[in-house]
Amino acid sequence: MKITEIHIILSDEKVVKAYVDIIFDNCFIIKGIKIIQGKKLFVSMPSRRKKNGTFVDIAHPINNEFRLNMELQILKAYEQKLKKDEKSI
Repeated sequence: MKITEIHIILSDEKVVKAYVDIIFDNCFIIKGIKIIQGKKLFVSMPSRRKKNGTFVDIAHPINNEFRLNMELQILKAYEQKLKKDEKSI
């Protein structure tokens, strides 16, 4: 599966830095990915709250190689978006 588009929507929130939609092979989209600022910046997959209060991912990579590649591409697109927005100010 190849990532064909990454849409970054910057956020003014303290912890959530951006919302991400990612398209694979021009035919499958995952919406609601978040870029979170914790001790370091990380990618959080879309999730929902269960009745017991815990969260479960709705969609996520099932192997580490794909996850790392996807996270790297998302964070790279985020950094490019930040630079582009800084230039337009």
